[in-house]
Amino acid sequence: MSVTGVSGTETEARLRQVERLISSDLLHGSESLCKLLRYLAEQAIGHPGAGVKEYQIATEVFKRPSNFDPRMDSTVRVQTGRLRSKLAEYYAHAGEEDQWVIDIPKGSYALTFHPRPVVVAIAEPPAATLVAEPVHGKARDAKPWIVAVAILSCLLAVCLLAVIVLSNRAAVRITPSTPAPPDLAAFWSRFIENPEEPLVVYSNAEFAGRPETGMHYFNPQTDKGLPIMDHYTGVGEVLAIHELDRVFALLHHGLLVKRGRLLSMDDAKNNDLIFVGSPSENLSLREIPTTQDFVFKRLEQGPRKGDLAIFNSRPAAGEPGYFLSSAQLPLTEDYAVVGLMPGLNPARWALVLAGLTTFGTHAAVEFVCRSNTVQELLKRTKGVSTTAVMPFEAVLHVKISGGVPVHSELVALRVRR
Repeated sequence: MSVTGVSGTETEARLRQVERLISSDLLHGSESLCKLLRYLAEQAIGHPGAGVKEYQIATEVFKRPSNFDPRMDSTVRVQTGRLRSKLAEYYAHAGEEDQWVIDIPKGSYALTFHPRPVVVAIAEPPAATLVAEPVHGKARDAKPWIVAVAILSCLLAVCLLAVIVLSNRAAVRITPSTPAPPDLAAFWSRFIENPEEPLVVYSNAEFAGRPETGMHYFNPQTDKGLPIMDHYTGVGEVLAIHELDRVFALLHHGLLVKRGRLLSMDDAKNNDLIFVGSPSENLSLREIPTTQDFVFKRLEQGPRKGDLAIFNSRPAAGEPGYFLSSAQLPLTEDYAVVGLMPGLNPARWALVLAGLTTFGTHAAVEFVCRSNTVQELLKRTKGVSTTAVMPFEAVLHVKISGGVPVHSELVALRVRR
């Protein structure tokens, strides 16, 4: 392949780099990411400077139908984010010496190639040799001082330049660029009005066994005495925290992340809390009172006895008594709770974002991080873009396709007065 302005040799080098990435341990087992990388590389090499659209990727790479709606289907965003992370991880380790660097700038689907800068080692000057010479007048006496002053001046100039560059880089990082949408600012106002950073408490369930020989949820009755493994969390929680980080960066506010099992009562009393994951895996939710109208419990009877459900404490007309995810695998639907309420300390706030499965958790977080769905919440809770949202509890019905939540709908809502 030859491209205007790019030599055939350079094009071949870029293609070899793409194949090197695809055959790497990080990407070799992911057909969808490899397919996406090849497609973006072909677009970048064959059509330099032309942007790549989300719809284009959805229909041509992931074979979505012609009525694809990016507001309802986040596949392209999720897969591109995964590929971007994999590229960064590759170049931080296995590819740290590769001649070409490939990345996908945030906010874009256009893949870019960069030749790795050649690091030129600056040899140290040889140590000065002191030679005793006879003094012949004042001019020779002045030379060492002139040289010393010149060297010090150069060093001072270099230091000043470094300070200026670093100051400018810091300013770029902390200077607000894009103002946050007013609806998002209104919804999250209770968490950004305090200078303290809220705690994002993510789930890490208790497991027994070993991953290579069989692992299951820890059962205190049958697994008594076995060591507990509590360092696993779901893919939905990982993507959810990434989404929260994106929104809080837009709101120019920080976040602190903490494992659910490490949350103390002092943490709960002294911080605003964002719980990510259901009480079946986010065990801290079992000890802290949160939702009252929509509660996670396991069914005690019936064909799905033992399955986790969201119980509806006060069903309104036409509402079921509980909500269940689909019975068969792969999952095609899930339910999630989104609830905002005062914390243990009335001066603090708690937000619960929890699905019956990891997919529902991901969908719940996306629901409160997107302007269009946040607008719906503000409207339904009688909030407006200039005031904070009212405390509420809600249930979302989540449709899942290919292991990705593609559509979420409010099916039940209670507003606290």
